[in-house]
Amino acid sequence: MNDGQDDTTIYRVVLNDEEQYSIWPTSRTLPPGWRSEGTEGLRADCLAHIGTVWTDMRPASLRRRMEQAAA
Repeated sequence: MNDGQDDTTIYRVVLNDEEQYSIWPTSRTLPPGWRSEGTEGLRADCLAHIGTVWTDMRPASLRRRMEQAAA
């Protein structure tokens, strides 16, 4: 079982149009619909960053609809 301890891959934090986060190796081209958020580092560091900035897991379109319905 590989728990990522030996992973020296440098990742970037990526974001899609729905403001959902993920990580992607810097050596690979980003898939369509995703853009770099600006943070790069080891897997654990990138995931820790996501843990601090992605505080609302709802897709952006759902958040907007809910805000409009509440107004």
